[in-house]
Parts: sequence; C-alpha cells; structure tokens
Amino acid sequence: MIQPTYAAAQLAADRIHRHLAAHSVLAQFSADHGATLPDSATLAALIDAAFWTSLRREEGYIPRISLAFVAPGQVDDAVAFATSLALEPKDLTKLAAAVERAGLHLGVWPQQDELRVWGITSNLPAFCLVLEVVLPGLLVVKRSPSEESGKFINIATLQGDEIKIIDPQAAISPAYPTLLTSLLRSESQFATGSAVNVLLEFAVSIRRHGRGGMLLVVPTDSDAWIESILQPITYSVVPAFSGLADLMRKDAGSKPSRRWEDALGRAVDEIAGLTAVDGATLITADYELLAFGAKIVRRIGSPQVGQVIVTEPIEGGSPVIAEPAQFGGTRHLSAAQFVHDQQDAIALVASQDGRFTVFAWSPTEEMVHAHRIDALLL
Repeated sequence: MIQPTYAAAQLAADRIHRHLAAHSVLAQFSADHGATLPDSATLAALIDAAFWTSLRREEGYIPRISLAFVAPGQVDDAVAFATSLALEPKDLTKLAAAVERAGLHLGVWPQQDELRVWGITSNLPAFCLVLEVVLPGLLVVKRSPSEESGKFINIATLQGDEIKIIDPQAAISPAYPTLLTSLLRSESQFATGSAVNVLLEFAVSIRRHGRGGMLLVVPTDSDAWIESILQPITYSVVPAFSGLADLMRKDAGSKPSRRWEDALGRAVDEIAGLTAVDGATLITADYELLAFGAKIVRRIGSPQVGQVIVTEPIEGGSPVIAEPAQFGGTRHLSAAQFVHDQQDAIALVASQDGRFTVFAWSPTEEMVHAHRIDALLL
C-alpha cells in the first residue's frame, strides 16, 4: 500500500478505527450480508486519494465523488468496468462527472495488492464505509444505513488538518426538548418514528439551497410566538398549510412506502424553499406552515440575549459561552433572541457558508443553547 501524502490521512484513519471500536460498531461490519471495514492503512489510502482529487479540476468543475469500500460481489446491478482503474486522483477526477449525482458511488476494492476502482454502484450493503468529497479539501466519512430507507450516518469530517469525529452520545440529553432530540439522533431516519426524518430532512433541504435561512418550530396549541414577530406578517398563511402535517398523520408510524417518502420529500422541499426568503419561516410542532418571511422582534419587557452556550456533537468538544454575534450574523442573533423569549420553541438556522445551528432553551443552564450540527448534515 502506497503511503499517503495527505498528512492527516493516517491520523484520521486511526482515530476513526478507535471510535468505531469504542462504540461497538466494528461487529456490524462483519454481520451477515454486511460490508467489510477497511483496515487503517486502507482507509488512509482512500482518504488520501479523495483529498487530492478534491483539489483538482476537470474542465473547471470541482470533482464531487463518493468512494465506497465494497467488493463487486457485495452489490447487485452495478456497472462493472472491463478493466479496473487505479485509485489515482487523475483518474477519479475524470470519472467525477459520471457519478456526481446523489446516490452513485465508485466501488473500490483491493486487487493484486492495490486498491482499484472496479465500477459504479447505486446500492450498497448495510454498514458499507463511504468516503465523500463535498468541497475542495472537505471530506466526509459515512456508513450506509442498515435498512433501505435509512439515512447515511456520518462518522467523521475532514477539512485540511481539522478532523472531527462525530460523537452520537454528545448530541443526546434528557434535558433537550423532544423535537431537538429527534433532530440530533443519528440512527436510521425511520427507525424511531417520523419526527427524526422530518427535521433532518428540513435541515438538509434548508442547507442545500445555499441562500441561508431560518425555520422556527413553535408549539401547536399556543400563539405566544406572535409576541416575538413583527406585525403584520407580510407572508402569513391563513389557514395554516397542512400538506406536510396531513402526510405525517397518514403515515401514523407505520413503515412508509416509496410513494409516501417521495411525497414527504417534495413537501419538505416546498417549505424549506420558503426559508430562502428574507426573514423566518414558522411551522408548528405538527408541521403546519404558519408564515414565512417573518421578522423577529424582542418581546416587550424581555432583555436582549447576551450570551449563549455553544456545543458541537464531536469527540473532544466542550461547551463554550459566547455572544451570538461571535459565531454568526444577524440571523443567529435573531434566532437566539426568539428562543430566549419563546422557550418552548426551537430555531434551525443555516448560513450561506454551510454552517448550521439549532437553537433551543436549556432549562439546566437557564440560557439559550446553540447546537452546531454542520458535521451531521454534510
């Protein structure tokens, strides 16, 4: 195996292996019909190739590829090359245009003592390790879900010499509101109920449009949120739009059909698209749309929020007390103020640069808690 020239590759590979071992994930890779976990040296080689590929260009385009460590015999209906290709950045860059659409992966497997790209696949076995190029120098290590309709679970992100290993336990606390806990859970999106899926899908969709945006989730049976919104609301929705809510009631906790999943995706994208309009989009905890383009104001008699506690669900992360303006602009400050004044609401905030923060009131700390979840959404 050729030694990686990307300095962080081997360090990241070693840390990922230790993380998987510590969280008892290693056994899942050897389960029946599951994928094989690459050893540390192989993983480092995959990271190295993906990193240098991310810095190249093909006709001016950034090569966005997904490398899956999977044998040809572990997948069905794959496009297999007559002659496998070397795992070289120049070859991966040329292939990028063919696999840049979501759901396509380049299959990589050892052949004759070297890693080779054997073909293209759109289906993967459970727990297959995937390495995705997001942006130049930004990589995400994931594993495929254990069930067909599940969400890929992020293991680590790498950006330059910065390595972030996702700590699933750091994202969960009994003190968090139920909706927030649902958003931060890293299991399959349908494993524990539809709330997990909907909020994750909202977060991903809002981040995807790239314009920045804010989604406020308020209690269903209360209109106290009106005190924190400038009146009149330019884009108020009357009656409240219940398309997404109706879909969720129709699901009723059963395993969803493909048609239902497609309808859900369209409904989420429709509402998430409204967050691109200047101002905040408001929905109830039951997913009914109330308004968009709303302007947040400080509730009468409420003090201006001065500090928030900031955390990120990664290994080694520690809480930081900061002013909202220190880690975001006016959108973050407005969201922090709204949650400070409406403590039973949560705010999902996306920046144009891709950062994503969830604001919720922390009763234990008695202050607004800002959860940075970029690493979970890449």
